[in-house]
Amino acid sequence: MKPLEGRIAVVAGATRGAGRGIARALGEAGATVYCTGRSVRGNPSPYGRPETIEETAEMVAAAGGLGIPVRVDHTVEAEVRALFNRIKRERGQLDVLVNTIAGEDPLMAGWTPFWKTDLENGLAVLHNALLSHVITAKYAAPLMTGKRRGLIVEVTEGDMLLCGGNVLTQLVKFSLKGFAVLMAEELRKYRVTAIAITPGFLRSERMLQHFGVTEENWREGGKKDRNFLESESPLFVGRAVVALAWDRKAFARSGDLTSSWELAREYGFTDADGRRPDFGKHLENMDLPSGFREMFGRHTAWLERIALRGKQYAGEP
Repeated sequence: MKPLEGRIAVVAGATRGAGRGIARALGEAGATVYCTGRSVRGNPSPYGRPETIEETAEMVAAAGGLGIPVRVDHTVEAEVRALFNRIKRERGQLDVLVNTIAGEDPLMAGWTPFWKTDLENGLAVLHNALLSHVITAKYAAPLMTGKRRGLIVEVTEGDMLLCGGNVLTQLVKFSLKGFAVLMAEELRKYRVTAIAITPGFLRSERMLQHFGVTEENWREGGKKDRNFLESESPLFVGRAVVALAWDRKAFARSGDLTSSWELAREYGFTDADGRRPDFGKHLENMDLPSGFREMFGRHTAWLERIALRGKQYAGEP
């Protein structure tokens, strides 16, 4: 069964990582997937990695869908506008946009406190990993609002407002969650759904390389970090996106911040190897560094204060 046959999707940032896995899963469900990014054969992006959008499109086709590679720099508004004009001309519709641009931008590397963070490339980080999402959604939304249907997915990190990394990384990931909330409210009257989603411990190409393993022997990485044994392939978060795109009731959760593991519990899908990794449950039970439980407690108290304030403004008891 191909639940998304006839659906048109764009995966912005489909070159590798979560984007590639999501594109493959959409193809597996029968969708036509425009796979965009900067890395094409013979002309890689500044990341200097070997993956290309052509490879991703081929994986989409092998999975059962139609993959269409389109080189797009999502920080260049004219290129993004041209992409969606092409889709309107060729397909006349857009059902799914997945924004996962620059999710592993090397400029966001590092775990320094904000007062020690190198800000030389700060504007470039915000341009590459945040503004690019806004530009892309801006031109995708009109293809959905006119039809009064569609799904926009922001791929982020962490299922709370906090995440890891330096202040630039946290600003980007925090803002993507807020962007989904903002879009959800503005798109509500058009019945278009916007959701932020995080994968768990993702076995991206870069992470496999870091552990010196492949997707075939990835469990060997658990010898270096036992948390890696609860990792997930990029296809897992892809199947989470498919579940949302297939669910006619998904609009009820527009504006939500969710995760691959939470949606797997709800919809019952598995990873490529038949496992159902649950990084949320793992996080509950793992030995966290000193102070992390207290930090989560402070974060929860802050969220509760805001929730109470919101109920008061809404006139709720």
